[in-house]
Amino acid sequence: MKYTITTPLYYVNDKPHLGSSYTTIACDAIARFQRLNGNSVLFLTGVDEHGQKIERTAESKELLPQVHCDQITEKYKYLWDKLNISYDRFVRTTSEEHTSLVHQFYSKVLKSDDVYMGRQSGWYCVGCEEYKDIDENDKSPICSIHNKELEWRDEENLFFKLSKYQDQIEKLIRIDGFISPKSRKNEIINFVSKGLRDFSISRVNLKWGINVPGNKDHTFYVWFDALLGYVSGSLRDQSSPKLTEENLSNWPANIHVIGKDILRFHAVYWPAMLLSAGMKTPLSVFGHGFLTREGQKMGKSLGNVLDPIELLEYGGIDAMRWYLLRDIEFGEDGDFQMKRFVDIVNSDLSNTIGNLLNRTITMSKKWFKEKIPIDDTSLPESPLKVQSEIKIIEYMESFKESNFKNSANAIIELANSANLYLNEREPWKLIKDLTNKNIVACDLYSVLESCRIIAILLNPFVPNLSIRILNQLNVDSLSITFEKSLHWGLLDPDNGLQDPTPVMDKIEFNESSL
Repeated sequence: MKYTITTPLYYVNDKPHLGSSYTTIACDAIARFQRLNGNSVLFLTGVDEHGQKIERTAESKELLPQVHCDQITEKYKYLWDKLNISYDRFVRTTSEEHTSLVHQFYSKVLKSDDVYMGRQSGWYCVGCEEYKDIDENDKSPICSIHNKELEWRDEENLFFKLSKYQDQIEKLIRIDGFISPKSRKNEIINFVSKGLRDFSISRVNLKWGINVPGNKDHTFYVWFDALLGYVSGSLRDQSSPKLTEENLSNWPANIHVIGKDILRFHAVYWPAMLLSAGMKTPLSVFGHGFLTREGQKMGKSLGNVLDPIELLEYGGIDAMRWYLLRDIEFGEDGDFQMKRFVDIVNSDLSNTIGNLLNRTITMSKKWFKEKIPIDDTSLPESPLKVQSEIKIIEYMESFKESNFKNSANAIIELANSANLYLNEREPWKLIKDLTNKNIVACDLYSVLESCRIIAILLNPFVPNLSIRILNQLNVDSLSITFEKSLHWGLLDPDNGLQDPTPVMDKIEFNESSL
């Protein structure tokens, strides 16, 4: 089956932060899960490079807007590489093929008679690139997201007939699973029930944007431009950007993963635009929450912004990916706590999983000629086989719902069961009587087989750690899939075992960490 997942196209006013890293790691986990599930995945990410905020930021740095965009875009690509993000396409809205596609899309919307010239007035947030609904008595309104004063605008704009699609959007947003989590769905249903209003799709006197054909001094509103990045990123042939659905790979998107602050654009405006152009709407939109740090909103003024590069250097890629997916409930707001970060990573990855693998391989190599013990099928079925089958089902069902926390719990519960089994069976005592050798062989095989399954389940979360575990078990990490690799008893005794080395180093915590 074909499967398309997208991150937001991140606004390049500044370097990537922990929030954008979190979103992208989550999308990467979903993409890796879908690949292991046998699907053909198109994973899109990229940057939104137009708009007044970009223009002003570049001016403040005394840079040309394109130079500024190039610099910030490279920071995103560098970080995504460091985070082992397995994206297939990186979209830039300043690319020639994207500009061509925006013009073609606009032509389709014009043919649907969905554009007219009107006048827009109201309070505008440059940071959000959005007009805000403000009480008429408020003469100095502040943006609740950016905590900055709004600007009054009164200008001639092109408008899109969003109101024309009221009935279709109402039906779409009520489809089960189209908007997740449910709290976000209720928010959008409430918004749409008040009646959709036409929205402006152009700006005047703004040089840094894509020009509107036939309308001098008009550039496309940044959201009308940016949302189409999902389309330009889906082109089969980037060098020949002809807008037909036949020229798009894996269209429409199975899921757009975005922050809750831009849910309306993706769940309402975007589907209406696609309907106007005669194109299929996305299958689902997932609006996740915000990250705070130690209970406070992160901000430069507070001096508590957590640089993802610094966190990577401090704890490593596996630690960062595991904590964000394991501890924060995806879809809700989450709080990053440094002490908890260190404790969870050390407990789960270094101790529960790492030590389990290390000591079991050590015993196996010592007592069974450097090899994996042979599982004696004449002995009773291992309780770990039953436990693994239960936890695999829990893992799969939770992951399909983007419930990373529950899937991670299933992995740790299986590892805990294997540790408990080893402690209860005490193979180091049984082996003293050579008549128990077959029993010890089966016990160690069961634990090593649990470790193999744990490594496969870890792959979407922490692919590097997963590979290190599989390498020590002499399992080819490139050939694993859920369908063929999650069956019990696939460890081959003839493969032998690598020398045991720690697969996850512990992180040292100190109060001044980052």
